[in-house]
Amino acid sequence: MRSRGSMVSTCAALGVLATLMGCSSPIGEPDLPTRQPATPAIAQEATTAPAGRVLAIDPIMALESDPASGLLATVDGAVLTVVDPEALTPAVRTVALPARATALAPGRPGEMLVAAPGRVVRVDLASGDLEEVVVDGDVRSVRAHDAGGLLVGTADGRVLLVDAAGTVTASASGLVSADELAEIDGTVTVLDRHQTAIFEVKLDKGRLGLALRAGDGAVKMIGDARGRFVVTDTAGGELLVYTSAPLVLRQRFPVNSSPYALAYDRRSDTVWVTCTQRNEVVGFDLSTGIPKEVGRYATVRQPNSVTVQHSTGDLFIGSATGDGLQRIGADDRKGGH
Repeated sequence: MRSRGSMVSTCAALGVLATLMGCSSPIGEPDLPTRQPATPAIAQEATTAPAGRVLAIDPIMALESDPASGLLATVDGAVLTVVDPEALTPAVRTVALPARATALAPGRPGEMLVAAPGRVVRVDLASGDLEEVVVDGDVRSVRAHDAGGLLVGTADGRVLLVDAAGTVTASASGLVSADELAEIDGTVTVLDRHQTAIFEVKLDKGRLGLALRAGDGAVKMIGDARGRFVVTDTAGGELLVYTSAPLVLRQRFPVNSSPYALAYDRRSDTVWVTCTQRNEVVGFDLSTGIPKEVGRYATVRQPNSVTVQHSTGDLFIGSATGDGLQRIGADDRKGGH
């Protein structure tokens, strides 16, 4: 276990990765250990009715909730869909994007950030108005920086701090790809799916910091209110929990069934994980040394995305096969299963 969870420097981490994975980059690129990014398991037809309620909606590639307004945003290709789940008949409105989306993240209150090739698109959820921030690179991840501006991850392995005008004010490179970003108390962490590793990012010094292996095929990462970075190891079937300053692997727990998307419920301090192989979503309390399962529910087919509405604690799951947007209310989850 120590070989996969010990704290190491960036250079040492890459050496560990090379030993474990035995792969290298193509000629002319840095000699880094890589693998093809893990993908969610293909779900079978659902045999159990989804818990809660389901709203008919097109396939959902990514799903996020705006903490300020409670509105939901989904994307599929170059179309963003805004859903007001509190309307008597949930209101749905579509917004055409200037490019195909690769990721979503909440921005300023009432705004959603869309990562896309060569840009970050700011979408006003109430009006549908768009504002583009031009970025030099194929943007794979984005989030609002705690100190202002945008954190942007690119397909060629850079993490950028970008101001409102699109000017890069700080950067760090050296990754194969910067696929997921999280920030807790000023500590920025990036997940590189090709290296299946997470790295601290020292933007003030223009370099990467400590790095750790993240299972056999890590895909998603979020930060929570207790200073933890939570990662799904989709290929290895595990949930991995890290703390920072310094970066340390604190918990690992077998989930199986291809754990994929992640969401955090601040109200109950619960991390929710979708399991695409079985069309399920599972909740874990991470407050003790070992994650404790607190809920398991049948979902829509191919649950590749999940989010929590912050004001209510309601859970929303998106189907990548067009089987709808599922809502499991916080009150409906008190039974646990």
